[in-house]
Amino acid sequence: MLTRLRLHARQMVLAAGLALLALPLAAAAQELVPGVDYLEIPGGAPFSTQDGKVEVVEVFGYTCPHCASFEPHLVAWERTLPDDVALVRVPAPFGGQWMPYARAYYAAEAQGIADETHQAVFDAIHDEGTLLASGVTDAQLADFYAARGADRTRFLADLSSEETRAKLREATGFLQRSRVDGTPSLVVNGRYRVLGRTIDDILRNTSALIERERAAAR
Repeated sequence: MLTRLRLHARQMVLAAGLALLALPLAAAAQELVPGVDYLEIPGGAPFSTQDGKVEVVEVFGYTCPHCASFEPHLVAWERTLPDDVALVRVPAPFGGQWMPYARAYYAAEAQGIADETHQAVFDAIHDEGTLLASGVTDAQLADFYAARGADRTRFLADLSSEETRAKLREATGFLQRSRVDGTPSLVVNGRYRVLGRTIDDILRNTSALIERERAAAR
């Protein structure tokens, strides 16, 4: 019953913001205030190279309740993006309880199931209680992902593979140069860290920064 109430509340909040999120990027363009709506990143660089595309990185953590609340809004907003904008998810390897799930994201990515299991991990931690926010084991993660299409043996190997370790180092480097110290955080083209008091503020400011980058490219 409690889970259904939480889900209903989340759906109500999401529905309230859909009209705003459906606005085209051009309509979201606005006069942004440095230090209030965004921070410019000195010497910043995109996380990945995608020719001709504006990159929006979401730095997230599965154990972060704010990220769980943010996710449905982000998904709805992503559907409004044009083809020349790419949303890239980067799990924050802050240490402690963040690390098993950051490793799990990259292990899932290696098996091609990161996108389809993304919401399920949030639900399992924050709504269903079937995954622990702290103290989760590799075996529990492997069982969870195996039930959703992963090869369990390979998943266990991927959790600690050199490829996963390299991706964690890459994520750490991006967070450091972008000065990201919390989640969820959005970074546009490696140049701007988005600020805002509410979810609507954050997404509106992100859309405006995207339009700024698109205009500069033209």
